[in-house]
Amino acid sequence: MPGGEWTEPNVYVIVVYDVAQERVAKVCQYLRRYLHWVQNSAFEGELTEARLAQVQAGLRDLLDLNRDSVYFYILRDAKWVRKQVVGRSKAPTDNVV
Repeated sequence: MPGGEWTEPNVYVIVVYDVAQERVAKVCQYLRRYLHWVQNSAFEGELTEARLAQVQAGLRDLLDLNRDSVYFYILRDAKWVRKQVVGRSKAPTDNVV
């Protein structure tokens, strides 16, 4: 891009996990560094593809790959997400300044 820096586009990611009780806190703390906590075992937010790969690699180090599972739902952009919450929202995902 002439005269400007190229920035990697973001993807919108929804992450849900099912891990053994002894790893829940570590996985939750790790994901909070990168994404918004929205519900028990669920996170969402925007990441670059490179950061997404980094998050996935870090999780592999925390998980027992024979017992635990983490699902990544990856969308091109947050505008493609239509979210509806029934009941109390645990945590807002918009950034408030």
